[in-house]
Order: sequence, then C-alpha cells, then structure tokens
Amino acid sequence: MMPLGMASVGDTNIIRKITGRDEVRQHLAELGFVVGEAVTVVNALGGSMILSVKDSRIALDRAMAMRIMV
Repeated sequence: MMPLGMASVGDTNIIRKITGRDEVRQHLAELGFVVGEAVTVVNALGGSMILSVKDSRIALDRAMAMRIMV
C-alpha cells in the first residue's frame, strides 16, 4: 500500500483505505473516493493532482491525496 500522492501520472489504482478525521473521510467519499473504487492520476501540477474517479475528474491537493491509500 502507498499514498495516492506518490502515484505517477497515468497510474490506475484501487483505493484500499482512507485515513484522516471523520469529516475528511466523509468529504472524500462524497467526491467518489471510496474503498474498492478505481482512481487514475490524470495530471500532477505543483501541489495539486487531477484524478479521475467514477467518470469524474477531480482536483485534490497533494496533502489530501496522501490520505488516500492505494
């Protein structure tokens, strides 16, 4: 397992675990980041990552992406 923030552009991974406070996990779940879901790194620019999950593209800062374990 590794944090999603360490994944390379083009990588598709399965979400294994989401860490952080309940509010953080709930917010990520509302965006589609749930355990068992596939997530693809579309782009990584500076401190942000563009991620594709459930047919949506979502920008997350790298600190938030580090809470998602794949």
